[in-house]
This record gives sequence, structure tokens and C-alpha cells, in this order.
Amino acid sequence: MESLSFHSFSTTTSFSVSTPSRTSLFQRSPKPFSKSSPPTPSLPALRSPSIFFPRPVLFSALRTPFKTHFPVRASSENSDASTIETATASPNPPPQGAKIVPLIISLAIGVAVRFFVPKPVEVTPQAWQLLAIFLSTIAGLVLSPLPVGAWAFIGLTTSVVTRTLSFSTAFSAFTNEVIWLIVISFFFARGFVKTGLGDRIATYFVKWLGKSTLGLSYGLTISEAFIAPAMPSTTARAGGVFLPIISSLSLSAGSKPGDPSSKKLGSYLVQSQFQSAANSSALFLTAAAQNLLCLKLAEELGVIVSNPWIYWFKAASLPAIIALLATPLILYKLYPPETKDTPDAPAIATKKLMHMGPVTRSEWVMVGTMVLAVSLWVFGDAVGIPSVVAAMIGLSLLLLLGVLDWDDCLSEKSAWDTLAWFAVLVGMAGQLTNLGIVTWMSNSVASLIQSLSLSWPAAFGLLQAAYFFIHYLFASQTGHVGALYSAFLAMQIAAGVPGVLAALALAYNTNLFGSITHYSSGQAAVYFGAGYIDLPDVFKMGFVMAVCNAIIWGVVGTFWWKFLGLY
Repeated sequence: MESLSFHSFSTTTSFSVSTPSRTSLFQRSPKPFSKSSPPTPSLPALRSPSIFFPRPVLFSALRTPFKTHFPVRASSENSDASTIETATASPNPPPQGAKIVPLIISLAIGVAVRFFVPKPVEVTPQAWQLLAIFLSTIAGLVLSPLPVGAWAFIGLTTSVVTRTLSFSTAFSAFTNEVIWLIVISFFFARGFVKTGLGDRIATYFVKWLGKSTLGLSYGLTISEAFIAPAMPSTTARAGGVFLPIISSLSLSAGSKPGDPSSKKLGSYLVQSQFQSAANSSALFLTAAAQNLLCLKLAEELGVIVSNPWIYWFKAASLPAIIALLATPLILYKLYPPETKDTPDAPAIATKKLMHMGPVTRSEWVMVGTMVLAVSLWVFGDAVGIPSVVAAMIGLSLLLLLGVLDWDDCLSEKSAWDTLAWFAVLVGMAGQLTNLGIVTWMSNSVASLIQSLSLSWPAAFGLLQAAYFFIHYLFASQTGHVGALYSAFLAMQIAAGVPGVLAALALAYNTNLFGSITHYSSGQAAVYFGAGYIDLPDVFKMGFVMAVCNAIIWGVVGTFWWKFLGLY
């Protein structure tokens, strides 16, 4: 989510952090900072200059409240005229509609399952037909013949037209509380960026810990963990707070993107922040959208986590904190920066804070609202306030007090896109469970595991590893959850793995695999697109840190979860 992260390469989202009224960390053209995810993973294009403009200016305040989505406006009549001429002169307009090859493959998968694969005796025709539609939908999510929201809508339409599902059943997930909590979380993240509160918090940590490169990395890592529970979008944290600070510090040290000098400082800071973000997202239930979705899907399979915010944090705390502390040091040894000391960073941060001035009214409102929301997320069960209602209260306060306006909410396209395609995937997954498909699959796998005489710990390790490494085929954390989480959880339960242990471990894994490739999550796109890290290094360090995280979470988590009574 984020990661889902909220944003995936299968969705088309827009996120900007610049406006004429706010001093920028980069010298930019009139275009907004944007991350437009291509329909297919043509991933090296992320380094295009249309996304990042690496001409340095002073590390300065991101101060004035601003909106993150703006139309591109020409600065003069001549500019307008030239723009129009350029547009009309374009001989080859981009093709419209679905991409033919991905469309054929996606449809062929569903048709093959429906008409050519023998239906198991235990499965009803309705369930088998829904499985075929669901598999076509998932194939389209990976191959992207259309943006994922559009493709999900077509899958939903097909399920209704073929009378596989009734209209009310097909749309039932649009009232799902967890999905609306995710949508509102996007608006909270926008508030952090618009007010500059996230930027201020991170700058303070740079001031306090930034005298050395390693200390600077720890300052950025700790500050992300600090704001993560109240800013539930890894992509927003990356693009709206941390990448601008890292880029400005790197440029001030003479470390330029796409240049040999990138190794001086920028490559290490970007790589460290990118890898640390996975553990920050795993530490808190509300730090990423996919966390909430995982618990909702687990609940549909009968796995209930009581007092989820506290229980999630308690189970994740020890392995996640150790991993957060270890990541900058491991990368400092394996992927070292050429510049070891950054004595000017605290002074730059201090100057920036002076430019920012005192904390504004909007920032104080944002602080108060987030304290209230997080408190209700933690203690809501005791006072009878569900998490989504707490989020609704928080958003209502931000609107009433003018921190956000309704245009901010309307222009948050990724939130509404998420509502559409999440609801379709969650609804289909829920109906597959109700119609017995998930039970049939889990029983089949359980029989296979029994035939191999695997104990439940062995099955747990095998299925967790498979769930993790399958993500190399996905360009979305939330898409991965919607496609595979329920099935893998059901298989582990059938193999005898304790339900809560299996559910939480899969959910933590969903965050950890967000940094294994340059397309594995929304923040991956942002950090790779900055131009400081090369593609081979992304894969190499992504795999190395995946192994390190597996060791930390596997060893520390095993003893910690035993101590907590998860098994």
C-alpha cells in the first residue's frame, strides 16, 4: 500500500512536492514532482529528467502550505502557443486503450482455467468460474494491459455480466472499513507534506545526529520510524520528506546523481533509507496500507488479532528495532560512502530550521490530530471506537480547521484509485473464501505437506520464503497481498501453523520485500528514480538485506514470539 506501499507500478499516481510558493530543495521546471507509474514495468524510465531535476540550491525550508497536485500552466502566451504547436505537431500520438499482448495473456489465463483445466469435484461451477476471473484479474495486475484500477473494474464487470456474482455481492467490499481507513490514511500523509511537519521533524534529527555520514543515516532512519505510525504511506514519506532532504545534503557535499560523485554520500544515504523504510513500515500497524489489508484478510479466514495496534507493535518491536539499528551499519560496511564525515550537515539543518521559523498553527493542528488519531487507534477497542472512525474524526478535524480542504482530498487520485481496485480484489478474495476455493487449495497443499512429512515449523519456513521471493514477479505490495495473502495464510493454517503467527509473519514479510528491487514498491520507484543508485546495486543490496532481515526476523522473532506466546 503505499509501501502500499500504497503506490504500485500497476497504478497511476501523482505526487508532487514543489510549488512556486514553497522554497524547493531542487531547481525545478514548472512541472510538478510526479511519479507516474507506467502501465508496464518499463522501470529504467524512472530516471528520466522529467521526474527529478538535480540542479542544486541551498538546503532550505519547505515552508508554505501547498497542494501536491497542480495542472501544468504555461508562464506566458508564447509558451502556450509553443506548447499547442508542439502538441499538434506530434506525428505519433501515444496509443490508446489496452496493450494487446498483456491483454491476450491475461485473458488467456482465465479462459484456460475456466474451459480447459478440469474442475475439481469439491468445487462448484460458480466458484471455479470466479477463480478464473480472479486469476485473469491478477494476471492483469502483474502484466498491466490497463491501469490496475481500470482492469479491476473490468474484472468486476465480468463477474456481474457472467452472473458469477450478483451486483450487491460484487460491490459489497466498497463498504469495507479497512479500505476506507487506507483511503483516509492517504489524506493524513498529504497533511504531513502540505504543512511541512514531516520535513521539520526529519530536519531536527539531521541537526542532532548528522555530524558523520553514519550518524546522518541513523538520524534519517529514526525520524522515519518516528513519523511512520501517523504518516501511513511509504511513498509519501520517501517523496515528500526524506528524498528531498537526502538530495539536498548530497548535493551540498558535491555528490551528484548519475555521476561518479554519487558514491561520495548520496548513494549510501538513499540505499540506507530505502532499506530501512521496510522495517519502519513493519514496526507499526498504521505505517503502511498493506498492513491493515493483511489483518482484514486474516479476519475473513477466522484469524482475529485482538487489540491489533498494540499486538502488532508488540510482536514487531524487537526484531524491527534491531533491524532498523543494524541496517545503516551493515550498509556502511558493505556499501560504504566515500565521505565519512558530514560536519556541515547540522549547520545546514539549523539554517533550514531558522528559515522555517516557528511551528505554524497548521503544524500544531496536525500534531494534535495525529496524537488523537494514534491514541484512538491504540485504545479505541477499550472505548468502543473502531480504527476507521478514529481516522474519520481526525480527517474531519483537519477539514474543519483548514489544514486540508476538500480539493486536497479530491485531487488525491491514488486514494480513490486504491478504493476502486482494493475493493474489487478484497471482494473477490472474500467470495473465493465463501465459495470454498481457498479451503480446497489449502487442503490440497496440506495433503502435499503431510505426504512430505513436514512439521509445521518446516512448512511455516518454506511457505514464508515462497511468499517473500514470489514478490520478484510483482510491482505492488498491495497487489501481492490481494493476490496471495489469503491463499498462503490458509495453506499455513492447514499445515498446523498457529493462525496469528502465520498472519503476522506474512504481514511483516509484505513490508520487508518492498525494498528488494527497483519496482517492488512505491518508495522503490522514488528512491531509484533519484539517480543515486545503479540498477545492479539495487538488486545486489536488496538481496543482501533480504537475507539479513530474514536472519534478524527469523532468529530474534522466533524467540520473541515464543516469549509472547504466539506459538
